[in-house]
Amino acid sequence: MKPGMRVGVWAAMVTAIGTTALAGAEKASAPVAEDLVQDVQVVVGVDTLFGTLVVPGSTKPVPLVLVFAGSGPTDRDGNTTLLKGKNDCYRMLADSLRERGIATLRYDKRGVGQSWRASKSESELKLGTYVDDAMVWARTYRHDPRFKTLIYLGHSEGALIATLAAKEQTPDALVLVAGAGRPAKDVIHEQLRRSVSAEIVRKSDAITDTLVAGKEAFDIPPILMSLYRPSIQPYMRSWLAVDPAAELKSIKVPTMVIWGTSDIQISRDDFDRLAAARGGIDKLLVTNMNHVLKPTLEDPMAQMSSYSDSTIMLHPHLLPPLTKFLRGVKRS
Repeated sequence: MKPGMRVGVWAAMVTAIGTTALAGAEKASAPVAEDLVQDVQVVVGVDTLFGTLVVPGSTKPVPLVLVFAGSGPTDRDGNTTLLKGKNDCYRMLADSLRERGIATLRYDKRGVGQSWRASKSESELKLGTYVDDAMVWARTYRHDPRFKTLIYLGHSEGALIATLAAKEQTPDALVLVAGAGRPAKDVIHEQLRRSVSAEIVRKSDAITDTLVAGKEAFDIPPILMSLYRPSIQPYMRSWLAVDPAAELKSIKVPTMVIWGTSDIQISRDDFDRLAAARGGIDKLLVTNMNHVLKPTLEDPMAQMSSYSDSTIMLHPHLLPPLTKFLRGVKRS
């Protein structure tokens, strides 16, 4: 979310975001060798989506992690047009996993980055649109001989997309990072409660109830228009009532749920709900990691730099356990 914004869609619902790195945070490493990076694309109907495939040098097949980005105009590198500067969290993740012998595929969602031409009118978009796109990428690389396993990794709203895609196009494993464990209507209520008046929260709750019932909402207060404008209501109706923990319960592949204690967008309750969705889920709680996977203090106003500073690296305690999990995945 852009600092100072009052309300916005999903990735832009908190009043201040960013980070001050903890002492000793390492700086950005050298870029990946060019011959290990491939520009790739897939065709979805009449549209073309673009991404980046990073493959480590290896004489044997390696794991492939398919990265699903969070909501709003978040591109394949983890950056958004809502903020100045770049945090590059997905690019850093790809670089770090490449160094550990793991391939990644990350892509620009339709309407974002190089995939901007694939933008639909806002009123045509639904949650299922992004799930369908995710499954096309998965089918494209599922049987590529360079890769021994295919793992879905979803971040923020991408965690829900990864979960729903896994129900239709089964991966070998699932990793959910900073994902909500409750329906979006509950998360919106909690986030608005921290930043607007009780009367506005009450009006928002009434609107979400209307949308969940499948109806169109009218008389939107100006302060809530960015969240409930008429053109976005079809998407909101498809998304508000979906229960991520309930959806995860039926997915039987190896699963890891990850959350950082400094995350001001997703709560510990969300992490606990996902982790308890069924038995056998690996849990990774990273102390002082924020929503964009950087080392930070918990104070929201102390987080400003990490959302727009690409020299602040990923939290050092994220990669070792994540890598161990990814390496241990077997072909299903």
